[in-house]
Amino acid sequence: MLSAGFARPWNAAAVVVAAVLVAPLAALVANVFVPGGDAWRHLAETVLPDYIANSVALVVLVGAGTGVVGVATAWLVARFDFPGRAALEWALLLPLAMPAYVMAYVYTDLLQFAGPIQSGLRSLFGWAAGDYWFPDIRSLGGAALLMVAVLYPYVYLLTRATFASQSPSLTEAGRTLGLSPGQTFFRVSLPLARPAIAAGIALACMETLADYGTVAYFGVPTFTTGILRTWMSLGEPVSAAKLSVMLLAFAGVLLVAERAARRQARFHEAALARRRPRVQLFGARAWLAGLACALPVALGFLVPAGLLASLSLDVGDAQFGMRFAALAANSLTLAAITAALAVLVALTLAYGARLSRSRFAAGVNRLAMLGYAVPGAVIAVGVLIPAARVDHAIASLLQRLTGEDPGLLLTGSIVALVYAYLIRFLAVALQSVDAGLAKITPAMEEASRSLGQGPGLTLWRVHVPLLRPSLVTAALLVFVDVMKELPATLVMRPFNFDTLAVQAFNLAADERLAEASTASLAIVAVGLGPLIIASRRLVRGEAVT
Repeated sequence: MLSAGFARPWNAAAVVVAAVLVAPLAALVANVFVPGGDAWRHLAETVLPDYIANSVALVVLVGAGTGVVGVATAWLVARFDFPGRAALEWALLLPLAMPAYVMAYVYTDLLQFAGPIQSGLRSLFGWAAGDYWFPDIRSLGGAALLMVAVLYPYVYLLTRATFASQSPSLTEAGRTLGLSPGQTFFRVSLPLARPAIAAGIALACMETLADYGTVAYFGVPTFTTGILRTWMSLGEPVSAAKLSVMLLAFAGVLLVAERAARRQARFHEAALARRRPRVQLFGARAWLAGLACALPVALGFLVPAGLLASLSLDVGDAQFGMRFAALAANSLTLAAITAALAVLVALTLAYGARLSRSRFAAGVNRLAMLGYAVPGAVIAVGVLIPAARVDHAIASLLQRLTGEDPGLLLTGSIVALVYAYLIRFLAVALQSVDAGLAKITPAMEEASRSLGQGPGLTLWRVHVPLLRPSLVTAALLVFVDVMKELPATLVMRPFNFDTLAVQAFNLAADERLAEASTASLAIVAVGLGPLIIASRRLVRGEAVT
């Protein structure tokens, strides 16, 4: 272990960074003790029960749906050979490039009364309005289905690796005990994969809690819609903060449940256990397996991407041109700045923890990663409340000194928006950088120190070149996440500073779905490249570093 003096500056920097990132969440919790007044009492008596019921229902439905789809596709791909399996193995990750709110716009256009499916049915059977029943996609059930379609890859990705690595000796033991293939799956393979399944479902559920665009467009009142409505429409920051803390508690319960499931399900396999060869399927079984894996890809990516491309080419955004270029530039600028800062901060935290190798440093890093479990709307409120107080304090001071009111300096600025993004997505960068550092031998620091190099020069001359793939991956992942982020952007963006995500949401809210297709397609296209590269690397067994 290195001397304390060698690591102390990096530990101090890590503590400062973690404190800055956690401050907005602490500001939210502090508002729990502030009297809510009549506005909070009215919310609690009228809409709060709906927020709780709908949020819980969405989490339950999405958790169950992603579990079924993710586990089924992971089992088929990991254990069987069938036509198209090699392509489907990586294509099953593609729906992650499709934001849930974009899916909402696409399937509304496809399934609404004037859409091509209902119009085709009326033309084919001669039906008129009121002659038939058709499910309403703009409902809580419809929102849950669309979220399942884009979030099941979290479960698929983690569970596929677990199924593929399970030793065949375990299932063979089950067979010798008289278990059928189905019983072996449910009593042996599935319990072994429970920690991975729990982790994937927890990620999907947290994304569900964080969603705003889908539920807002479908008119489903949840905590996220309530937070933004209370803040932006009612002008009640204290009530919005109380709703945010309740949503934060929901996310905390999910995290605790996921960790409890993993602690209670520790299974170990022999390191040299032979891997199970895939079973070749023939005939109807092979085609059914291929169809079962192709259907989620089609519904979660191919159909919406194709419809977006068609609408964009046929109608597109009426403001396409300089206005669209400005929106794209805004999105790209925010994403690039946040990605660069996230990589820099992640490198500082990860390297500081590596130097000290202490529980304290590891705890600081976990504290800094809390933001990933917090919805964007919650972070936005947490940032704006202290930012507004700082703004007013600065304005009062400058007005006394200069006699002029400078206005708001932080609130509604790009600085505050990037700060919120950094809190939300730092964990993505930190995990990638941490994984990359773990592959570098610890002897590097000792050798560098023996040559008279400090930690800064060691990092720059030794680690950064070796970490280049990890740093690029971290930057790409954060970049894509920022491009898709909606609720924090809606609340915190500067005046007259829209992004592609905001443009798509505003057009869709005005029922201009065809025009929203251009911005939506641009968001999907940006996320597609990194996702394809990452998914194919994972399939080939390479580390995404």
